[in-house]
Amino acid sequence: MAAVMGLGHVGLYVRDLERMVAFYRDTLGMRITKQNWRAGIVFLSADAERADHEIALFRGRPDGDEPQLINQISLRVATLDDLRVFHRRIIAAGLRIDAVVNHVSALGCYYFDPEGNRSEVFWVTGRACWVPIAHLIDIEQPDEAVSAEIDGLWERLRHVGIGERMANEPATLQLD
Repeated sequence: MAAVMGLGHVGLYVRDLERMVAFYRDTLGMRITKQNWRAGIVFLSADAERADHEIALFRGRPDGDEPQLINQISLRVATLDDLRVFHRRIIAAGLRIDAVVNHVSALGCYYFDPEGNRSEVFWVTGRACWVPIAHLIDIEQPDEAVSAEIDGLWERLRHVGIGERMANEPATLQLD
């Protein structure tokens, strides 16, 4: 039976991205692994060989009485088939799917839990990608087609090294 393997990472909305990146990098000693300052997102890892990020910072934390703090809580699964199982379970439970995306390094199924918290189940593809990216993907297509989509984006992005900024980075997490 498919089960989550554990917590993968947490995404936080922040008001001052530069200050928060400096805190996690300079005070806690984490390494910037992925960044797109134009889109307002920076990923950091304590051990990039083990996990390409444990913290994801997103510009755009709103002010107010009940500010939204959490962008996502992400749980890792072992296989692509497990991701498919969870996708189907979430739908069967009547929960709302936000998106199913190709990050190249992982495929993620984003959904809202019963109280409306945005969460993700994800599978690590084995393709290192140091560009924050999110392209819609149909995970119910055959494995070969899923792999072809992963590899197609990886070919376009593999030249970007860990912690490097992409030349002409897009204003979103999508490539043209």
